[in-house]
Amino acid sequence: MNTSIQLNSKLPNAEVSIFTKMSGLANSENAINLSQGFPNFPVSSQLVDLVVNAYKNGYNQYAPMAGIFELREAIVKKVQTLYGCNYNVDNEITITAGATQAVYTAIAASVIKDDEVIIFSPAYDCYSPAVVLNGGKVVEIELIAPQFKVDWQKVKEKITAKTKMIILNTPHNPTGTVLNMEDMLSLQEIVKDTEILILSDEVYEHIIFDGIAHQSVSKYPSLAARSFVIASFGKTFHATGWKMGYCLAPKNLMSEFRKTHQFNVFSVNHPVQLALATYLKNPKNYLDLPAFYQQKRDFFLAAIKDSKFSIQPAKGTYFQLLGYENISEENDVDFAVRLTKEFKIASIPISVFYQNKTDNKVLRFCFAKNEETMVQAAAILNKIGS
Repeated sequence: MNTSIQLNSKLPNAEVSIFTKMSGLANSENAINLSQGFPNFPVSSQLVDLVVNAYKNGYNQYAPMAGIFELREAIVKKVQTLYGCNYNVDNEITITAGATQAVYTAIAASVIKDDEVIIFSPAYDCYSPAVVLNGGKVVEIELIAPQFKVDWQKVKEKITAKTKMIILNTPHNPTGTVLNMEDMLSLQEIVKDTEILILSDEVYEHIIFDGIAHQSVSKYPSLAARSFVIASFGKTFHATGWKMGYCLAPKNLMSEFRKTHQFNVFSVNHPVQLALATYLKNPKNYLDLPAFYQQKRDFFLAAIKDSKFSIQPAKGTYFQLLGYENISEENDVDFAVRLTKEFKIASIPISVFYQNKTDNKVLRFCFAKNEETMVQAAAILNKIGS
């Protein structure tokens, strides 16, 4: 069908997602796909059975707009136990259609024309478009490579009277780094006596290694009081296709969040909510995750230890950055494409997560895979540049 109608694009520079591009290329080239972040091992059979039982028992109509009480209660109890923050079950938590929807909703509920939003790059690709679509201005601060640390002095310098929000992500996608207590205290000092909001993307909160404690903003009362905290069941329970997440925030912020949520989603999958409410009753189902994924990280890194790539072990997430500065001078997009076509292994170039396409000669690889896949991938990676 042809049309002469022309839209005045709100995102004129937006391209097809790098995840779509690289996964599509992996499929067409029959390459091992370590690009897009999804596990290739099964979801818990117990959790699947709980979902099926909920379907069979007739829970197939709309759930309450905020999410079923049982699931909200289970999450609030988990957060109180882990981080010592007491959210109100009735008016300080909303179940969402994944974390990306929660991120967009928090931004849409908060950001108006000309508001400035500080984002740390390389930044996950859903943040900036949401700010722009809602009339805001992205203020990018690059993390300091190769450790990808926050320069808090630069944050102070970037804050203006128009700063509405700072977006955090820890554990951090795509770099696999984590914020520590000193980082959180620095942030706390910077935003005190301001009206600046925090959006804290904590979808990998349970995928963190080497005995490091996750620093949720919920652990810091003065930060929690100004924050939207976002998490994901898809990441936690290996079910990214279920698109299930949640947002926690103080009552006044959550009230605005729900005003937007009810008109763009209203409510999310009822049977899955029921299943998750039951599954969360056993804390081992999330507390065992750090050891589970650290074993995968360590297996993958041991398998590629003799490769030509430079390695700084990921501290969290299920992504590992590999530096190729000793292998090629190509830009990271071209190198990632060549690896997919020539060596049959797909990754994600990191420059795409910067506004100015900063190229640090690193690629992101997903190790949320079974051992057979990682062995095959390692055999390829060990050949590159040798």
